[in-house]
Amino acid sequence: MVTTATTAAPLIEKHTIGYVPPEDRHGKTRDLFTLWFGGNIAPLPIVTGALGVQMFHLNLVWGIVAILVGHLVGGVLMALHSAQGPQMGIPQMIQSRAQFGSLGALLVVLIAGIMYIGFFASNIVLAGKSLHGVVDSVPVPVGIVIGALGSGIIGYRFIHVLNRIGTWVLGAGIVLGFGYIFTHVQTADFLTRGSFNISGWLATVSLAALWQIAFAPYVSDYSRYLPASVPVAATFWTTYLGTVLGSSLSFIFGAVAVLATPVGMDTMDAVKLATGSIGPLMLVLFLLSVISHNALNLYGAVLSVITLVQTFAYRWIPTAKSRAVLSVIILAACCFAAVGASANFIGHFVDMVLVLLVVLVPWTAINLIDFYAIHKGQYDIDSIFKVDGGIYGRYNPQALLAYAIGIAVQIPFMNTPLYVGPISEHINGADLSWLVGLLITSPLYYWLANRDSAYKRRLSTGKLASSI
Repeated sequence: MVTTATTAAPLIEKHTIGYVPPEDRHGKTRDLFTLWFGGNIAPLPIVTGALGVQMFHLNLVWGIVAILVGHLVGGVLMALHSAQGPQMGIPQMIQSRAQFGSLGALLVVLIAGIMYIGFFASNIVLAGKSLHGVVDSVPVPVGIVIGALGSGIIGYRFIHVLNRIGTWVLGAGIVLGFGYIFTHVQTADFLTRGSFNISGWLATVSLAALWQIAFAPYVSDYSRYLPASVPVAATFWTTYLGTVLGSSLSFIFGAVAVLATPVGMDTMDAVKLATGSIGPLMLVLFLLSVISHNALNLYGAVLSVITLVQTFAYRWIPTAKSRAVLSVIILAACCFAAVGASANFIGHFVDMVLVLLVVLVPWTAINLIDFYAIHKGQYDIDSIFKVDGGIYGRYNPQALLAYAIGIAVQIPFMNTPLYVGPISEHINGADLSWLVGLLITSPLYYWLANRDSAYKRRLSTGKLASSI
């Protein structure tokens, strides 16, 4: 494993969306494990995991199986994106210009930015609830503002430092919480509440897989500072193990907590009740975890906004100061939105994720096929930052066609607040659109790209700046 010294690396780095040169690369691949493990021990995945038994009515055993299957499958895609970071040295979303063109990538970047902002707002709602649960005199809206302010200092290395600490503290805390719940179960139907049903099981698998896929648009942003000589396999496995283990523990913890308490309780209230005397400590730990978890979302949202602006102001590569100003603006807007949405948080959160991921799944398929099967990690970085897209152009018809078809084929399998497809309705509401989107888009894009002779000429004549 090859790394460079980290002692000279600043806590808040100077780069935003620009290429990270070799002399600024630092860190170790093990940092990716702590980043994604610690970042996933948080209230939001706990609330999401509880839906398997609350909304889809699975029992504990089948709920756990569904959670594990979803994370094991979805984590593969997420970790494959992470492995792109050291090879490319640029954020994930701006790299999409190499697949879609400089203007063709705008829609995906916009959607990713909206998703980050939604996750940020959702997290600070849970921070407010956690703080109110610890100190009753603190209203939830005040707790929301405090949680948002705690996430306001962002930067690549700062995020890694937070999660190295969080891995040990939060990991120990959730193990302690599991131990307390299993020895103080307060319900007689802890193991028998709910049952296996195919629609609920598939829906829970999908929810877990989509949790992992939701990280795909920004996961390589946190590996791009690693030296380019870091093996792809090392980046993949440390990311995969960290994200699957951390998120699975949190999902299962949420399911266990609601089953150990009376039916109908809010998930975070159930956590406090189920953990008894250590409940306030658990809520404090989860409040602290929101800071590190939400730093990821704020950082990703800011990079998305910068990418959108830089598409039209291509000579502008903003500094850390520009990033800080945008962070304050986004943070303030999210506080305002979250205070109004806190009463129906779970409904808003699930609705947002399911709608946005319908359009992000085909992007995941195209990006991975392009990187691993077509370009094999070789890209012209200079072209990616040109206003006309350089050798990649303003639009890539093959990618845009595959993307549109990838969205269309998901429609019959969708189950979102906007639309329930006929096939999803037939299988009692299970949303399998993500799986269909992956299976159709991947081979379709590979076929379209390989049959386009003009596209092949661009690959052979371009200056190739990085490689696996």
